[in-house]
Amino acid sequence: MKRPEPVQVIKQRRDTALARLVSGVPYIAWLGIEFERKGDELTATLPFTDKLVGNPMLPAIHGGVTAAFLESTATMELAWQMLWAEVESKQLDPEQITAETMPRLPKTIDFTVDYLRAGLPRDAYARARVVRSGRRYASVQVEAWQDNRDKLFAAATGHFLMPARDD
Repeated sequence: MKRPEPVQVIKQRRDTALARLVSGVPYIAWLGIEFERKGDELTATLPFTDKLVGNPMLPAIHGGVTAAFLESTATMELAWQMLWAEVESKQLDPEQITAETMPRLPKTIDFTVDYLRAGLPRDAYARARVVRSGRRYASVQVEAWQDNRDKLFAAATGHFLMPARDD
């Protein structure tokens, strides 16, 4: 009987795959967005820094930063779902992912942001939910909050063109 892999080996493989995926997008690093994985669920964190402020009188996080945070979260959720299946089936070794072998990311078709309240000068969090994902098209909803998950400061809906997959 074949013994199952130790849980730490599985976690390391998943964390390495996520780290490689996120590091392939320099804008995510520039904004300082971090991703935490619990199973196959991702939570994005936008740690507050002064460079994110759009209105110093309030102060409030810039609307463009908010939109970029939500869109990055949606894109990474879609890409993670594609990568997850390949990593779990061991078709893809996360240690072998490089800039050249990185799976192509979904491309934004449209992205609509609802600004529900000012983003305060503190850390922000977001989670994306894939509503539909097919071979060519995907729809994603994203919610962002700060101190209380029930008090969203922004939400978005995006539609994406999925990269062609080799079958």
